[in-house]
Amino acid sequence: MTELDKEREPTFALVTGGSRGIGAAICRALARAGHPILINYRSNDDAANAVKQQIEEAGGEAELLKFDVRDRETSRAALEEVASRPRSVGVLVNNAGIARDASFPSLSYEDWEDVTRTTLDGFYNVTHPLVMPMIRARRGGRIINISSVSGVVGNRGQTNYSAAKAGLIGATRSLAQELAKRKITVNAVAPGLIETDMIADAPIAEIKKQIPMRRLGTADEVASLVAFLASDAAAYITGQVIGINGGLA
Repeated sequence: MTELDKEREPTFALVTGGSRGIGAAICRALARAGHPILINYRSNDDAANAVKQQIEEAGGEAELLKFDVRDRETSRAALEEVASRPRSVGVLVNNAGIARDASFPSLSYEDWEDVTRTTLDGFYNVTHPLVMPMIRARRGGRIINISSVSGVVGNRGQTNYSAAKAGLIGATRSLAQELAKRKITVNAVAPGLIETDMIADAPIAEIKKQIPMRRLGTADEVASLVAFLASDAAAYITGQVIGINGGLA
């Protein structure tokens, strides 16, 4: 393969937490944009295979990449193998995250650690092994971190989740400054209340009253924003936190 062929070949898009909800929608949207997809997930084989099948049935290319983003060594081993391939990772979406809501006095250390390790350690464990290969590929790149409106304005009962998502915003802004001259953009997307399994047990009717648009967002709407940030059209956007919340913040 010539250098020109390599430049024209689409790069991998890696999506952490890609088997369900927003992550699955992002995988499908990036596949429609022409990227071969690496679907990272921790445990749900059936859900991950379903996303892979949907992408392939639509004419795209997808591969499963099973590891827990909280585990630094396992993550590094998996990603070093990916980075050694001829085709590079050009788009990284740090989407993996969990919620363990509780008022702060009743918040256990385990729930604090699970949430912060998944979001913040997960960001480091996945991004760190891929940054230098992305730089060496000399093709630019996109790093898109899925934060939350809770990381922007806070939310009762989500001190752990808000802290993790706010930390991800700080990491986004700093890394964007480091990588801008390499033509690698780093942005954060901060969804509001999105119709996924994560809020399935919440009082939806009451929640909608708090949102100026009076509805929940959809995973596909978030995925469309991510796909735009991953595109050539977004090459001059970096270090930004873009809300998608129906006017909530």
